[in-house]
Amino acid sequence: MKKKIWVSLTLAAVLLTAVGCGQKPQAGSTSTPSAGGSANQEQKTYKVAISQIVEHPSLDATREGFLAALKDAGIAGSNLKVDYNNAQGDPTNNLSIAQKLASADNDLVYAIATPSAQAVVQQVKKVPVLFAAVTDPLSAKIVTNMDKPGGNVSGASDTNPEAITKLMDFIAGNFPKVKSVGLVLNEGEPNAVVMAKKAEETLSKHGIKLVKAPVTNTSEVKQAGQSLVGRVDALYITLDNTVVSGVDTLLQIAKDKHIPFFSSDRDTVEKGAFATYGFKYYDHGYQVGQMAVDVLKNGKKPADMKVTVPDKLDLILNLKAAKDQGVEVTDAMKALVKDKEKNIIQ
Repeated sequence: MKKKIWVSLTLAAVLLTAVGCGQKPQAGSTSTPSAGGSANQEQKTYKVAISQIVEHPSLDATREGFLAALKDAGIAGSNLKVDYNNAQGDPTNNLSIAQKLASADNDLVYAIATPSAQAVVQQVKKVPVLFAAVTDPLSAKIVTNMDKPGGNVSGASDTNPEAITKLMDFIAGNFPKVKSVGLVLNEGEPNAVVMAKKAEETLSKHGIKLVKAPVTNTSEVKQAGQSLVGRVDALYITLDNTVVSGVDTLLQIAKDKHIPFFSSDRDTVEKGAFATYGFKYYDHGYQVGQMAVDVLKNGKKPADMKVTVPDKLDLILNLKAAKDQGVEVTDAMKALVKDKEKNIIQ
């Protein structure tokens, strides 16, 4: 009887030892068992640097849309490190940021606006670079080919020349009393100069003169706007970062003097300009964010990624701004808006 008990105890000890050995993790393993019994793989941490020339609604929305696209693809939180840099409109800061990013250990650099993109492209050569809110990537020498950029750079232009033509045609067709349009312009921004030239060419075909008021920094925007009062019948601004940063002063002038105010971006219309042909900058940034996902997760090369331009243009009207600026919004104007629910702002 004692012999049987001893054998049973020995067998039990052997089984317990075997079970214990089966549960012991292997040396060097960093995985932990999940509820289903499979190990979770360690997530990669991505390092993304952002260079933005200045703060204003369009550029901020471009950044937010980009980060939202990354988040939707699972690149967020603990597996994303963002180095956000804002030059506050200062060219020296802009260059310093680009130089810093050139020596940093990033997986991708995102440049927002033409000056930022120009500086980054000149300095950052070893990692993928994507840009957004750039008016003319070719003239700015950011890329040499829109379809096959080559090198380590690609992105999205925020201007379809057709948008400028459409807006100028809209002014000529619906404002017969407008014989001159005032433009506050920083001629140091190549993107603004390109757009101004396109606007001037289109307006001249309708016998309308473009009157320019130059500025070199945001603090001069108000005075430049005031200098146009009494000399022009309407106001217009391009995607000029210097001017957009000080646009509140121009909006106030347009309201006080009852001058129709046209812009090149939706965000300024939402703030109080009357009309534009455009799109949401959040969507623009989101589009580039999707490109970034392809680069980071799928190994795509910017060299092979086509530079895109906005292809869904629509007339956007702000009815409250129209009232403030003494504009009578006709049924003919409203009829030009394709998506009336989204693009007629009450």
